[in-house]
Amino acid sequence: MKKKILIDCDPGQDDAIALLLALSSPEDVDVLAVTTVAGNVPQDAANDNARQIVEAADRRDVPVHAGCVRPLLRPHAPYFADHGRLRGVELPPPLLEVSPGHAVDAIVETVRSQPPQSVTLCATGPLTNVAVALTKDPELAQLLAGIALVGGAIGLGNDTPAAEFNMRSDPHAAAIVLGSGANITMFALEVCHQAVVHADWVSKLARRSTTAAELASALLGDYGTGEDAERYRVFGMPLYDPCVIAWVLAPELFTGARHPVEIELEGRLCQGRTVVDVDRRTGAAPNATVVTDVDLGALRELLHDRLGGLRSLDAGRSRD
Repeated sequence: MKKKILIDCDPGQDDAIALLLALSSPEDVDVLAVTTVAGNVPQDAANDNARQIVEAADRRDVPVHAGCVRPLLRPHAPYFADHGRLRGVELPPPLLEVSPGHAVDAIVETVRSQPPQSVTLCATGPLTNVAVALTKDPELAQLLAGIALVGGAIGLGNDTPAAEFNMRSDPHAAAIVLGSGANITMFALEVCHQAVVHADWVSKLARRSTTAAELASALLGDYGTGEDAERYRVFGMPLYDPCVIAWVLAPELFTGARHPVEIELEGRLCQGRTVVDVDRRTGAAPNATVVTDVDLGALRELLHDRLGGLRSLDAGRSRD
């Protein structure tokens, strides 16, 4: 059965790959909407980048809604402070218009328009939009099939020694989501740092005779290994956000366990840290499935097959 998803994102190189992966799997995934949030880049840049990818994939049927321009209680601090564009590719300004209505309302209305527990919300950026939607409509937590999010860590962070970027960007929103009662699957740094590709794999993808493969390989070619390579001895390009979409397509590739997860809000040094109670010391009930391992060979094969199979990327430039 085709799975229904809603993607909340902040493109971002790896968000763009996640979008391409979802849009290249129409037989398995029905992308109901894309919503954008301030995170890697400012909200307007995130929305432009998302529309460029959706349009390039010739999927103008997928609405793209603009969302929150800053975290709930703190200023926005983009990861890419110097620019907001997708690097490594030269895409023209999108012709696809921003869909009417705020992303928060789009999330609520989209989930409400579908049968209960049929929509998975895939969140690959800070959780601001998701938290506001759950606050506006608390029943949403039970109406969703689940929330699959990229963020947090069992161990050290990558934005500060304590905290991962998405969670630290809006820790108060993350606390709302983790406390919502929704069925949460959390892709933390530990599994994302396993989901790596290398230059030879990117070159192999580029040789596929599809524009999508060329676009994905160009995005990955400028992605680089980043600071995580040295800090965590991650030798390759970690594909954080595509993990969520790959899990939707093939959940058997990933393993994890249910744990209590809380987020530190007050600490001067540790704000945004996810405290994963692996040893059950707090006595709290588990509230999230924390994914810890991935079948890397199978993940790479899935990415190669799907990204190398999306062919009609040029038709999206037409208004007809």
